[in-house]
Amino acid sequence: MSAWEVVIGLEIHSQLATKSKIFSGASTAYGAEPNTQACLVDLGYPGVLPVLNEEVVHMATMFGLAVNASVAQRSVFARKNYFYPDLPKGYQISQFELPIVEHGELFITDADGNEKRIGITRAHLEEDAGKSIHEGLGKSSGIDLNRTGTPLLEIVSEPDIRSAKEAVAYMRKIHTIVRYLGISDGNMQEGSFRCDANISVRPEGQEEFGTRAEIKNLNSFRFVEKAINYEIERQIELIEDGGEVVQETRLYDSDKDETRSMRSKEEANDYRYFPDPDLLPVEISADYIEAVRAELPELPDAKQHRFVDEYGVKNDDAAILTISRPVADYFEAAAKATQANAQTVANWVVGDLSGALNKDGLDIGESKVSAGELAGLLTRVHDHTISGKIAKQVFEAMWAGEGSADDVIEAKGLKQITDSSAIEAVVDKVIAANPGQVAEYKAGKEKLIGFFVGQVMKETQGQANPGQVNQILKTKLSG
Repeated sequence: MSAWEVVIGLEIHSQLATKSKIFSGASTAYGAEPNTQACLVDLGYPGVLPVLNEEVVHMATMFGLAVNASVAQRSVFARKNYFYPDLPKGYQISQFELPIVEHGELFITDADGNEKRIGITRAHLEEDAGKSIHEGLGKSSGIDLNRTGTPLLEIVSEPDIRSAKEAVAYMRKIHTIVRYLGISDGNMQEGSFRCDANISVRPEGQEEFGTRAEIKNLNSFRFVEKAINYEIERQIELIEDGGEVVQETRLYDSDKDETRSMRSKEEANDYRYFPDPDLLPVEISADYIEAVRAELPELPDAKQHRFVDEYGVKNDDAAILTISRPVADYFEAAAKATQANAQTVANWVVGDLSGALNKDGLDIGESKVSAGELAGLLTRVHDHTISGKIAKQVFEAMWAGEGSADDVIEAKGLKQITDSSAIEAVVDKVIAANPGQVAEYKAGKEKLIGFFVGQVMKETQGQANPGQVNQILKTKLSG
């Protein structure tokens, strides 16, 4: 594959988090019985007229500003004409020549750990189509039109992506941004966030793009990576065997881990785009755009840099903490509420807390230990009430609902032993019981200090202050 260069562009469809559809008042709630949330406007009945949902313009503007794009003060809706069973009108209302967002960018980390810019060609508003259902209906297919008219923001990248891993990194970044902005829940299982991948290969050094194939409706990061890697290999093998790549639309079969042909790829002129006569151009003012800019939350990249600069958190940990806005908020609330080092808080959020959440299948908002309670636990480590090892035991009890850190420490008698004379007595006992190891230590085998520390901690059931244990042991063994 080193003789070939891969060229990838993604078209991400993000469902906007409105309560009603883009051109009607029908509900967008997920999970309703088929065909119970499609009104006459969605179905394109004669005599009905679409009315634009103002909130989708607000959300699209937020996204455009978040990716440093140009937000158009005048954009136009068009009709994209094609026949498909789940598109009752025979056309989809979308934006074509004059989209609301153009010329944006975001940055990912490439395989070498370097920052890489990915251009965003455009982001335009459109309505979703319905859904064809093939399971459980024998030889028939069903049509569910509940999704018809659901508002989408289609985000089209430049062909700047050069590997499946970069594609996933870019898609994850978009996913993070739309959730930070609160314009989409990003739920991939429910179809709220999905993408089409355009893939081609060309000989290394060639400027002209190869013929591309488009893989439709990829709805998980894992499938995006697997589908792209399969398609890259398929195209290279095809060309090297003397064949030619055909411009077409393909589907990814996750069960067989392969892509297969769906239909020949259409060009823009196949859709006979023209401005929708039922919808006026969308006109927004510069003042409106600036008012939306003032509403923007702190975005993930800025938050990551701030966590490094303000809290001294390692960059890799800051990147993990800021993938999700609720996780970032949890970390910051805990860091502000404890005397412990912020990096210690980060370690716990990324490690023990995340592990507990994953084990129970919970989101951070459902955590059984609040940010304030975690802060209380880490304060008790910081002031030497308990050791870091005992803290893990206390955390498990807190997760099980046994109360705050102080409640658990008191109930279980877990306070750390800091009385030097008490620790000395245990050290003396351990030294007396292990004359052979003492001789080896004094002969220069200083790594045995770990053995002695372990024995003291065992005798004290982990409650002796580790720093004091080390200091007393070294003094006694040296003597």
